[in-house]
Amino acid sequence: MVLTILQQLTLKHSAVRAILGLPDKDAPTARAPSVEPTSMQPTIPVQNLSPKELLALSVKHLSREEKDQAVLLLKLALERDPEYVKAMVVMGQTLMQKGLMEDAIEYLERAISKLSLAGHPTEVENVDLLILSSQWAGVVYMKQGKKAEGLAQLETIASLKEPEDPKSKAHYFDGLLLLASALFDFGRKAEALKFLKLVVAYNPKYNYLLEELKNEEYDFASNLASSRRRDY
Repeated sequence: MVLTILQQLTLKHSAVRAILGLPDKDAPTARAPSVEPTSMQPTIPVQNLSPKELLALSVKHLSREEKDQAVLLLKLALERDPEYVKAMVVMGQTLMQKGLMEDAIEYLERAISKLSLAGHPTEVENVDLLILSSQWAGVVYMKQGKKAEGLAQLETIASLKEPEDPKSKAHYFDGLLLLASALFDFGRKAEALKFLKLVVAYNPKYNYLLEELKNEEYDFASNLASSRRRDY
């Protein structure tokens, strides 16, 4: 059940782009691995693109489900800038969609390590990236049947200070909702209840889940999964 909810949250391209500050899916898509020309600029060969431009172009390919092309561009971006965390996160998510779980977790763990190296990040962008990479790492571990490792990634989100930025805050509470679900699956009802209360305080629409969890007269897993599907 946790895996189903995680997938609903993390495989939505528009949400991914919003978090990363990358082009929307309705932006013009690239027809070739190059920057589209303007009236004043010629087409720029992919070899001349900066890591940031390569990342943006890879997201355009992802919007067209062209994952292989996206991976090639992301690899080139990381060759030019091995410390580019955004590219690591998008690469991990892309490889996860391709079913390459071992490779995906390598990139996601690298990103998490770099983001956490100096303690909990404080910059808005890095907070978003840590929340996102932790959720995706949770997806990968769950798909591998490594539930304890997946839970640990979700607990990373709970260890962060509640963000002030509205977008970051929304994704933070998405993470807490997933954590509540995972804890329930582990039989840790009291902890699940604690985090679900926080989620409900932020978004009252989940109050019915809180009441059902208290009464235990329901299928909490199915209801939560259905609720997340309705959001998308």
